[in-house]
Amino acid sequence: MSQCFWGNLRMYDQAEALRNLIRSNEGAKAGRGTRIITVTSGKGGVGKSNFSLNFALALQQYGKSVLVFDADIGMANLDVLMGHSATYSIYHLLKQDKTIWDIIQLGPQGLHFVAGGSGMNELLSLSDAQLNKFIDQLDKLQGRYDYLLFDTGAGLSKEAASFIAAAHETIVVTTPEPTAITDAYALMKMVRTLGHSPSFRLVVNRALDAREGQYTADKIAMAASKFMGIEVPLLGIIADDPSVSKAVREQKPFSLAYPACDAARGIQSIARAYLQLPALNQAAAGGVKGFLHKMIRLMK
Repeated sequence: MSQCFWGNLRMYDQAEALRNLIRSNEGAKAGRGTRIITVTSGKGGVGKSNFSLNFALALQQYGKSVLVFDADIGMANLDVLMGHSATYSIYHLLKQDKTIWDIIQLGPQGLHFVAGGSGMNELLSLSDAQLNKFIDQLDKLQGRYDYLLFDTGAGLSKEAASFIAAAHETIVVTTPEPTAITDAYALMKMVRTLGHSPSFRLVVNRALDAREGQYTADKIAMAASKFMGIEVPLLGIIADDPSVSKAVREQKPFSLAYPACDAARGIQSIARAYLQLPALNQAAAGGVKGFLHKMIRLMK
């Protein structure tokens, strides 16, 4: 038989094994809280999606369970970065009667992810019954994962603003380039102008050294404190590392392809810092269902 046939068969077996594993553990972690993270940036080209992928893998390596959603409606590319073609996406949950377990895909190191596509655009056209089904399906994720990570589109679209405002916290990725700094600050200011008060944390990517990364973070933090009255803590710095672009061409996460490189060490440091943050008050946070209700309300 053809190599294509056996490749498709392996993909089917892998997906079926994933669904069986999740279903067999149903309810086993019902008491656990699920933290919802939005990753965003003021402009494209700063490495936001690459950060999301490698950050999720680092959290997983520290023993946490993570589900990554590619929520970049216009430029979904997480599956491309990891070299895994996705069979289903959110669209199939909304329009083709698939369950949440059907659309979860397996990436490198067994990372769970949901591929991007036009699905999120369909939310506003759904009937109340369809919306309730969507919410009920995603609410099944509550307690099943430690983290749900949403990689949104760059810039401030209505959809991105809704994710930012509804999530438990938002990681803003920037670089030391002046336009990236300006756009990162503008993104946060616009979200605040809309009346939202999210918790922002900053990651500086592609820094020549720690000094440049800290200087970039300080500029944004000082402007945010002076003109918005908020704190924007620095979560960490990632080096400008040629191994990253090399891994992108190979369609492999750089933290797996080149685990000893400077960028991979930066990701590990950021994951450790993140895991030291205070635990959320889950009752106040509202859980997955609260996040979804708020996000959909803000999108309308």
